[in-house]
Amino acid sequence: MSTQSPSAPPVLVLFRDDFRLTDNPALHMACTTGQPVVCVYVQDPATRREGAIGWWLDQSRRALAEALTAQGGELLTVEGNTPDIIPELVTLFKADTVLWNRRYDPVGKEQDTALKTTLGLRQITTHSLSGRLLHEPWAVQTGSGQPYKVFTAWWRAARELGAPGRCVPAPSSLTFAAWPAAVKALATKAAAIPAPTLPEGAADAAMDWPCTEADAQDFLKDFVDDNVARYSTERDRPDKDTTSRLSPYLRAGLISARQVWHSVEAAIEKNGAISENAWTFLSELGWRDFAYMQLFYQPTLPTENLRSEFNDMPWHDDAALLKAWQHGQTGYPLVDAGMRQLYQTGWMHNRVRMVVASFLTKHLLTDWRKGEAWFHQRLVDADPAQNAMNWQWCAGTGIDASPWFRIFNPIGQSEKFDPSGAYIRTWVPELRHLPDKLIHTPWKADAALCRQIGLHLGTTYPHPIVELKAARTIALESYKNLPARQKDE
Repeated sequence: MSTQSPSAPPVLVLFRDDFRLTDNPALHMACTTGQPVVCVYVQDPATRREGAIGWWLDQSRRALAEALTAQGGELLTVEGNTPDIIPELVTLFKADTVLWNRRYDPVGKEQDTALKTTLGLRQITTHSLSGRLLHEPWAVQTGSGQPYKVFTAWWRAARELGAPGRCVPAPSSLTFAAWPAAVKALATKAAAIPAPTLPEGAADAAMDWPCTEADAQDFLKDFVDDNVARYSTERDRPDKDTTSRLSPYLRAGLISARQVWHSVEAAIEKNGAISENAWTFLSELGWRDFAYMQLFYQPTLPTENLRSEFNDMPWHDDAALLKAWQHGQTGYPLVDAGMRQLYQTGWMHNRVRMVVASFLTKHLLTDWRKGEAWFHQRLVDADPAQNAMNWQWCAGTGIDASPWFRIFNPIGQSEKFDPSGAYIRTWVPELRHLPDKLIHTPWKADAALCRQIGLHLGTTYPHPIVELKAARTIALESYKNLPARQKDE
């Protein structure tokens, strides 16, 4: 695509959670300049992630590096504070332009604003582009110009905007700028930094999540071809493999939301019978945008209750109960299955995420931030906007949240969405020999059956750590007695 001599001033393209060549607006714009390109990733201490997400993002970076190598170039990885190191690279390369795809989290916004200011003072051209969402956070507003606080109204307005912009193609070829010696030294220094590793017990994630842009496209194709037509009816069934499993790839930007949208929209045009199911799925992409809108306007979303009355909630601080929840030892099979799936694979079915979050915040009356932190450590799709918004939704503390009195019963949820216990048997193998009618309530199995199948309640599988009815009553009373609610009444 680029025909300009490599001696022309190069363009720097920053990669940050957008590790793809296709539908990458910043890379695409760089190629249209006809100038040589420098592809840069900054290992920035302010944005470095640990745990499963740190491992996944590092794998994604390596996949991008290999893709650029196949194009005849390299991904320049350096260490430092982004607003400081990029101007240094501009000087070393004698670049005249820096391009990136926009970020919406507080640190990202602050860094990019500072970078744009610094480079602007030096007469360096900068462009921040839209590459992460369907629509920018400020694009969908109420009639009075305010951000929406209810998803259904937001989604209605978003649909009125029509389809997101078109996807831009991957470059057919790239001309890469040569690296000065000083740049090579910076790259060597960054290469010596130890790579993030998977957390303890999560080795299955390396097998479950192949990490290339092509793998993301394969997941999308399989979903559109095989499962989107059943999405509405089966998306809540953890015993069925019918969800898209695209969340880790969207998180790392191995695929864009626009690519997913247009692929599903094309499937609707080809087969109108799937329309209802497909639009249900597309609304989940909308939910992702809605989360980023909240983070953009409410930067404290990951750390503070958006409903201030919950600031006085008497959360329990029981380390033993929290640990039992984290490690799938609560005595409630669906909760334990989900937490073990998370622990081992770095992912959990969405319906089960809601069940385990409700159980932690309402049956165990544990601060949602402890659950959010655990998910952020263990999930390969841990997302600063979605993880926080979803936890606040489940806890009832967000702006558009499930009411506090909506408390998922883990037994009822298990019986409804995993009726044969197939999901439970996969992740809680000590219960696999129980009959279907008892696998949701193993404590009801009689002693003779337990001896026959080798199940020792309280030893090989725990007794329930709380009694559901009593815990629910405590949760409802705690909410009812909040000072803010007392004042309103």
